[in-house]
Amino acid sequence: MKTRTRMVLLALASVVLALIYIGLRPMPLAVTLAPVATGLLRVTIEEEGRTRIRERFDISAPVAGYAPRVELHPGDPIEREQTLLELQPTPATALDARAYAEAQARADRARAALEAEQSRLRAAEARLDLARQEFERVEPLYRSGTVSRREFDNAAAALKEAEAMLESVRHAVEVAGHELRAARATLEYGGRDRGDVTVPVVSPVAGRLLAVHRESQGIVSPGELLMTVGDPSSLEVVTDVLSEHAVRIAPGMRVLFERWGGERPLEGRVRVVEPSGFTKISALGVEEQRVRVISDILSPFDEWKGLGDAYRVETVFVLEEAEDVLQIPASALFRHKERHKVFRAEDSRAALTTVRIGRRGGTGVEILEGLDAGDFVIVHPDNEIVDGALIEGIDDPRLDYGAESSQGR
Repeated sequence: MKTRTRMVLLALASVVLALIYIGLRPMPLAVTLAPVATGLLRVTIEEEGRTRIRERFDISAPVAGYAPRVELHPGDPIEREQTLLELQPTPATALDARAYAEAQARADRARAALEAEQSRLRAAEARLDLARQEFERVEPLYRSGTVSRREFDNAAAALKEAEAMLESVRHAVEVAGHELRAARATLEYGGRDRGDVTVPVVSPVAGRLLAVHRESQGIVSPGELLMTVGDPSSLEVVTDVLSEHAVRIAPGMRVLFERWGGERPLEGRVRVVEPSGFTKISALGVEEQRVRVISDILSPFDEWKGLGDAYRVETVFVLEEAEDVLQIPASALFRHKERHKVFRAEDSRAALTTVRIGRRGGTGVEILEGLDAGDFVIVHPDNEIVDGALIEGIDDPRLDYGAESSQGR
């Protein structure tokens, strides 16, 4: 009986000691671990941008008159020289000597403007021929390795710019011709009774109707804005960036357009970094100096035909990108005693490790010394984690840092 009692007491003592040990032993801290891995490192500047149709034309009333109700709607396709509506000129007094001289002067000025645009057109055609010849000269040299990729890209960009300039000047010639016809209409119809005479309002370019500024019928004044026509396929993206970031952006730089509504980012290229900045008040009430950067969309039109004028996009300027870069999440890095440190996971313990970093962005940091591929580091370390602390790793499916790193706002 005594032996049985002794065994029971020993068993109870063992259980009590085990419970005391379990209660007093240090518990591992739950941490999120991320692997040190090689991959694409992309250093970028991200800002919110807005699409804008490059060539848009405001169509106004050439003469005072009675406008019928507009049957067209925004989004309707418009042909070049298509009659948008016909104005019935209001009865007007005959042009006196002064009014006639002013109308004649406007017509002469419009004719001179047309001749100037035609001269610009010839110059643009000459520049395009020169750019095409230069590209045709550089292309075989690049394929043979005689010239660098930069020279080839510059020649290709110059050719694209010359083509765009020629298209812009052609539109300007069409608009100048439209203005001349409007000025001549003032001379031709001024002072006549309305009767059955109508003045057609035509579109100077082909495209789509962007806006109808006056839809209802009624009297319109000379120069009153009626409609806006443009080509949606000629979209550009205008992005306001901080001036300290603008100095790092150059024409020809690669651009990605994200969060525009499609499944994949769109490719683009910087065309212009405006030389003059402006002051803008941020959402927090802070004055910021910003600069407008204008970029072209290079992806095929069929991929982004749903984009329209003044749509929001996220503009990502690619400053630098490199393959096979050893990197960690930026959230694993911290400063300690003027050095960059991380907590490396080693045998279920946190090991305080000094690292030397290189390029960095918003989500990824290049590691030059201190870590090897295959190591694991603690992400978002808190004050409870110290050197040698017992840790237990947990998975975080939201952790994804290796594809690209960015910096910006």
